[in-house]
Amino acid sequence: MLKDRVIIITGANSGIGFATARHCLSLGAKVMVHGRNAEAVETAVSRLGTGAAGIVADLIEASAPSRIVAQTLETFGRVDGLVNNAADLGRHTLDQVNDTEFARMMRVNAGAPLALVQHAVRVMKKQDSGGSIVNIGSTNAWCGAHNLLLYSMGKGALMTATRNLGDTLGNFNIRINQLNVGWTLTESEDELQRAEGHGDDWQEHIPADFVPSGALLPPKTIAAHVAFWLSGQSAPVSGQVCDLEQYPVIGRNKVSQR
Repeated sequence: MLKDRVIIITGANSGIGFATARHCLSLGAKVMVHGRNAEAVETAVSRLGTGAAGIVADLIEASAPSRIVAQTLETFGRVDGLVNNAADLGRHTLDQVNDTEFARMMRVNAGAPLALVQHAVRVMKKQDSGGSIVNIGSTNAWCGAHNLLLYSMGKGALMTATRNLGDTLGNFNIRINQLNVGWTLTESEDELQRAEGHGDDWQEHIPADFVPSGALLPPKTIAAHVAFWLSGQSAPVSGQVCDLEQYPVIGRNKVSQR
């Protein structure tokens, strides 16, 4: 399904990114693993094995997107896919918003992904095969919790960019879609929940309405969806936003049946 495709995956040393990298490799792809921490990236590449390479870059830096794409070209010779997965999960209420935090959150969650698309598209336009881009959004893009104001704004901006670019890139055989991911059990989510004082057993106390299946979404489930949208199996669909959650996200008015 992805044989010999070269895929850039940001934030791929753990969580959804790592699961996606592993799944893409299993389908025959080659993967550029991006992360901020050199040791974490090195460990991830070692675990992934043949077909994986790594690059360390902080997306807050303006030069990061161009370096990531350039390194991928140097290593693999082409770019067929991009997964904008890396994100800043910072918590902010209205009272906690300031110019510095706003700039940082919007840069990492919207600005850097847009720049990565820009650089990747320049490469894809030169390739007969075009390419496919998957932005990892969040169901919070539709609204978000009270303490996810800036995060939700960033994912909302990314969602609009996805729709806009889906309309403008079609003639170049380049597709772009967004997966608005729901509550997923990643290492980062576990750390955040513990840091917020929810205890080591926080997963056992999630209200059933949020986990109809009995558990949070596993990263491997998201990875399978990403691979589908990267592959020709989802062509020619572009500019779409797909919510990945265990229940309807928009307009839900849950009434307990217990």
